Amino acid sequence: MLNTRSLTALPRETRDTLFLLGVIAWMLLMLASQLPVWCTALALALLLGRGWLALTQRALPPLAWRVALLTLAVAATWLDYRTLLGRQAGVALVALLLALKTLELRARRDAFVVFFLGFFALLTLFFHSQSLPTALGILLALLGLLTALVNANLPLGCPPLRLSVRLAGRMMLLGTPLMLALFLLFPRLAPLWGLPADALGGRSGLSDRMQVGQIAQLALDPGIALRIRFDGQPPAQDALYFRGPVLSRFDGIEWRPAPALPDAARAALRVAGEPVRYQVTLEPSRRPWLFVLEATPQAPLVPGQQPYMSADLQWLTRQPLTELVRYEARSYTRFRYGPERANGALQEMLELPAGYNPRTLALARQLRSEIEQALPAGQDRGTALIQRVLERLRSGGYRYTLEPGDYGRDSADEFWFDRRAGFCEHIAASFVILLRAAGLPARIVTGYQGGERNPVDGLWSVRQSDAHAWAEVWLAGQGWTRVDPTAAVQPDRIAALQRLRPTPGLLADAMIRISPTLAAQWRQAWEALNHRWNQWVLDYNQTRQLDLLRRLGFATPESADLVRLLAGLLGLLGLAGAVWALRQGRQHDPWLRLLQRARQQLLRAGYPVAPQATPRQLSGLLAVDAAAGRWQALRDWLLELERQRYDPSSRRSLAELRRQARALDWPPPLRSARRPLRPSVLR
Repeated sequence: MLNTRSLTALPRETRDTLFLLGVIAWMLLMLASQLPVWCTALALALLLGRGWLALTQRALPPLAWRVALLTLAVAATWLDYRTLLGRQAGVALVALLLALKTLELRARRDAFVVFFLGFFALLTLFFHSQSLPTALGILLALLGLLTALVNANLPLGCPPLRLSVRLAGRMMLLGTPLMLALFLLFPRLAPLWGLPADALGGRSGLSDRMQVGQIAQLALDPGIALRIRFDGQPPAQDALYFRGPVLSRFDGIEWRPAPALPDAARAALRVAGEPVRYQVTLEPSRRPWLFVLEATPQAPLVPGQQPYMSADLQWLTRQPLTELVRYEARSYTRFRYGPERANGALQEMLELPAGYNPRTLALARQLRSEIEQALPAGQDRGTALIQRVLERLRSGGYRYTLEPGDYGRDSADEFWFDRRAGFCEHIAASFVILLRAAGLPARIVTGYQGGERNPVDGLWSVRQSDAHAWAEVWLAGQGWTRVDPTAAVQPDRIAALQRLRPTPGLLADAMIRISPTLAAQWRQAWEALNHRWNQWVLDYNQTRQLDLLRRLGFATPESADLVRLLAGLLGLLGLAGAVWALRQGRQHDPWLRLLQRARQQLLRAGYPVAPQATPRQLSGLLAVDAAAGRWQALRDWLLELERQRYDPSSRRSLAELRRQARALDWPPPLRSARRPLRPSVLR
């Protein structure tokens, strides 16, 4: 195993090659989620082989081997994707070609090809994700590539790696103003901008179909589904119902929605009280669903979209949402909707498939008979039936759990009579089946319930683990009424948002034992930071660009104004860069600048210094022409300057040598030979 000392003693070519291979390996690991396993494994194996060749100073593989490996990479890509074009196949080929190119890394020209292919590979990372962690990883990889590029351009010798890192960091800082100008002012024109990167991998968590046990799987997902910023006091926890797909058709196994109708066909919505105003930031879902609080009579304000309401009170867009969306809404937590008198459309909400859940059907008949005997005709038997079923849930030993076991064909029978345990969809589905069997129209509503306030930024986070299913029951004279049977089994789930959580891992469990609030505080801070990234970077669009121009004084800004302002700023930055380059002069190597200053000082003292004299030659001039031992410290300094450049074991830095030079006695200029001079040129 190589230790630190052996690494510093490596030849410069080997050291620089290993550093470049490490940077490429980091990039491939970041790309691993986009690549098939075989592709990542092959690329990393090629890098390991190239590193072994560099360490052992062996020859690179011949052309025949490289051609064979290239053929294997192309063939494997074709077999996996059935094409060599497109985003996924293209990214795989770029990763493999980047690794293969290191096998012919002989000259500086080959290194430049690897560098620029690496820069292109960095761009492909944004095809998959534009999140803050991805950006930070790309920033680290960019610093590594720039460091390798600086290494390739430094003079011969073995300059320390920290010098290259410092120069690369300075290059990035100098490029920051240009980057900011391009980000703020480069026109966001479709389809070049707004690439659905995260959106292509996004999901809502919910589905327009539901099988028993499906939503329970989402309780294991702590990812954020939407963020809410309330204007004023937020509603109580038990009023935070964000409506999603409404499921009314049941085939015995799966619940599905009825065909969506335009909002012209929806039943009248009647609201009361003061509205709740809020802004929603919805994560990409590839679904046309806008999650809003129940109930929202007016269309949410979605940039570039024209939402519509279905007959089931769900808001939708015309196209799937493939990117982060921010919209404003106004909702009323007190509302009534739907027909107040029975009609033919309600018949579908009573239908059940034949041959399923016979014990539940028998229970429904029993409950209906008991209520008919207890209540005279004309009284509200529907409400009485609901109360009887909810009381059964409260007192019948039913449990709310993430792990109720696998349900079989007659899921309602198993819930009511056997298992008596389930997640929200087990409870809601069994509740609706029982009510339908008793003659009361009912259906399932899915969405999200609850949320938690982040104390860092004041936003409410609704997570995938908040996915929920509840029931809507039709009552005469009232219309559709929300009934959440989960609240009867586990009241804390609705009133206080006591989520069921999976067993934490070893690291999470250790953090909880050390400090129960530490993990939550770190998560809240990270989510607030990530939201800022989404808001100020990913959500920076053409509208916000034009708003920026208005704040800068443009009365009626247009895209052409962006181009003119950007051109002006680029011109100023270019002029500033040219002035800086002139001031730096032709010599950019700090070691050579220090050597040149020593040459100039000795030349002014009358020594015959050649234009390309080395430190050892300058030391020799002093040994011949000076009094014995008079300039010994200066001669030692010149030899140490030489070792700093060419001896890998030297521990002296340029900054230290520069400080020593200021303290040395130098031969005085010929015009003032009476006293030694500490030259200002070295300060």
